[in-house]
Amino acid sequence: MQRFSLFFLSLCMTLAIHAKDFTVVIDAGHGGKDPGAISANKKLYEKEVTLKVALMVGENIKKNHPEVKVLYTRKTDVFVGLNDRARMANKANADLFISIHTNAAQNRTAKGAETYTLGIEEERTERNLEIAKRENGVIFLEDNHEKTYANFNPNSPESYIIFEYMQSEFVKESIHIAQYVQEHLTIDANRHDRGVRQAGFLVLNATSMPSILVELGYISNTEDAKYLGSDTGQKRMSRCISEAFDKYYADLKKLNAAHPIAATTTQPDSQAPVEEHVKAIQENDNHPVFKVQFLTSSKQLSQGDNAFKGLKPVEFYYDKGLYKYTYGASTNYNEIIKVKKKVNEKFKDAFIIAFIKGERIDTQQAIALFKKNNP
Repeated sequence: MQRFSLFFLSLCMTLAIHAKDFTVVIDAGHGGKDPGAISANKKLYEKEVTLKVALMVGENIKKNHPEVKVLYTRKTDVFVGLNDRARMANKANADLFISIHTNAAQNRTAKGAETYTLGIEEERTERNLEIAKRENGVIFLEDNHEKTYANFNPNSPESYIIFEYMQSEFVKESIHIAQYVQEHLTIDANRHDRGVRQAGFLVLNATSMPSILVELGYISNTEDAKYLGSDTGQKRMSRCISEAFDKYYADLKKLNAAHPIAATTTQPDSQAPVEEHVKAIQENDNHPVFKVQFLTSSKQLSQGDNAFKGLKPVEFYYDKGLYKYTYGASTNYNEIIKVKKKVNEKFKDAFIIAFIKGERIDTQQAIALFKKNNP
């Protein structure tokens, strides 16, 4: 039996230990030398709106849930890099990351709220890409951004291909709270509904927990800007986000009460052995082993089960009270990408995960380690 690092325990497991250990990180977008989007009359800055709303969201959560630990990526008008924001959340072993922004467009008629999770939608839209470009463009204000972000170019559509191979393991939880946020913003705050979307945001990509990015409205639109800059609007929007958190947090507690979580361990399937050279590396070296996760089940399935749609042999690890099934194993990330493409023909939502010495590690870190070992 092998145990997982606490760094990678899910939020359900966190709740199972102690509710008071639940940590949410509130991220006020932009700040300092980075004003973010600016209103048409040049009087309202995104960084100001996001900070005010973020602080109010945190206060609301603390008031309603004293046991929840609330942290902020910034509480004043300072510049914080995208990776640094995510690093704060990861270091705190946070259970949820909420990044707050306002949108902008050349078309001044564009308006409304939308909530994003990490990913690439099947139907890629130019609008989603432009929003991601604008938010990710912050990295050009950071020192050594070429090295920090591995030459990622926010303005190049080709750079976003990476997000196809980095599906978040927390996508369902992220969409869960994103839907609550969007519902409250459109119903309670009467914002035009632009929906729950997916896009390649660097700040979400680097987090190791469920995470969302909220675009409160279009600061470039006169009507939206007036609402975004008003005390009434800011209070109402902050209340919408905190009430969405209330529902999400309540759902997790109900789920945990109904399905107590056992200790998180890995249980290798003896019927689906890993190739010997991969197994040796996994146990004795610091090389990451990449696999494709394609299915979860509340019960253990036998090799050849119809649920696998012909994939064999398969392996599983046990986490969050679920058996999580994987196919393929390689220390070569390029090879596992090929495997994933084949698995996606049967399982559309399959994604790549990584292990070192049997412990699950962050996929992005594993890819960076692979590139370092294979220049």
